[in-house]
Amino acid sequence: MNFRIFEIKFLSVILLLAVLFTMPSCSKKAPSNGKSLSSEKGKEKKGPLGGFFSFLSKKGPKDDPGLMSGEIIATTRKGWSQPTPFGMVLVPGGSFIMGQADEDITSSVANFNRRVTVVPFFMDDTEITNNEYRQFTNALLRDSVSVLGEERIMSDYYPDTTVWKKDFSYHNGDPLTENYFASPAFDMYPVVGVSWKAAKYFALWRTKILNDYRAKEGKYAMPSIQLPTESEWEWAAKGGKAAAKYPWGNPYLTNSKGCLLANFKPRRGNFDADGYAYTAPANAYTPNDYGLYNMAGNVAEWVQDSYSENSTVLNWDSNPVNLDAKEPRKVVKGGSWKDFAYYLETGSRVHEIESQKRSYIGFRCSMRYLGKAPTK
Repeated sequence: MNFRIFEIKFLSVILLLAVLFTMPSCSKKAPSNGKSLSSEKGKEKKGPLGGFFSFLSKKGPKDDPGLMSGEIIATTRKGWSQPTPFGMVLVPGGSFIMGQADEDITSSVANFNRRVTVVPFFMDDTEITNNEYRQFTNALLRDSVSVLGEERIMSDYYPDTTVWKKDFSYHNGDPLTENYFASPAFDMYPVVGVSWKAAKYFALWRTKILNDYRAKEGKYAMPSIQLPTESEWEWAAKGGKAAAKYPWGNPYLTNSKGCLLANFKPRRGNFDADGYAYTAPANAYTPNDYGLYNMAGNVAEWVQDSYSENSTVLNWDSNPVNLDAKEPRKVVKGGSWKDFAYYLETGSRVHEIESQKRSYIGFRCSMRYLGKAPTK
């Protein structure tokens, strides 16, 4: 056997492997001035030869966590993941035309169209139910009386059950006044009679119990749970259909069988034409393409934003939100069981005073997704 030829072939294979393993991928930039590529950050530190031949080099002494041979080393911390919170769905980010989805019948010109971008977030698939909110008030009465006081808890955070009588002239309100929040019959119905301030406090409480649990399990904290912004809410309501007038997409209020697609007031004085005289269960009707129920009708929903007659001039076009603390009027979206179809449109917006409680306003929560959401 000619060992000289074998040696040459062996060395050729080794050199070819060296070229393949050290060749930069198409996603990397060429190094300049001998500096490391930024794309190497977060990866395991290799020896001077790097890659396949790193075993030939001797690692320098580790001076400190994050330091090696006197240099800063960036590595990804292990153990982070962001699971979908229970009861929420992941809404991918995107760009869309925010604002009025059809003609403005009030001629107020208060919701000009503009293109905006929102990043991915999680959102409750239903409005917050009586059962969920009762867990919050029970926790306050059990654990926070010494801090908040029972009177404040009952006046500020407990639902006002008298709204069923106060919101309408000469309206009986019963049996909803006595039973809507307390009875098991309405456990899975959306909570109402809750102010914007109370909804914000609920989200704060929900964040605390989640991250207290994660801390005990040795896990990283999740982002804050909060009310969705108006732009997030509107993007989510469209269900991926950028020009959707209603959450189900088409411009009609009934399906092919003539069944109404939401809980609202379809005809004067005929509230139960859609199957419910007042609110419906939080998961009634068909969800939109993101898996979100009742983004139109049932109860209107508080969002984070303060109200402005023309928010276009105030808000930026990336994740816009108006957080004017001096403005007591807050945006309400989606329309309710007592509203006619105009208020069910994804682009319609109204407002209410932040401390006001109504029999037709509830809310749902959201959580920011950290990173780029996976695509199908």
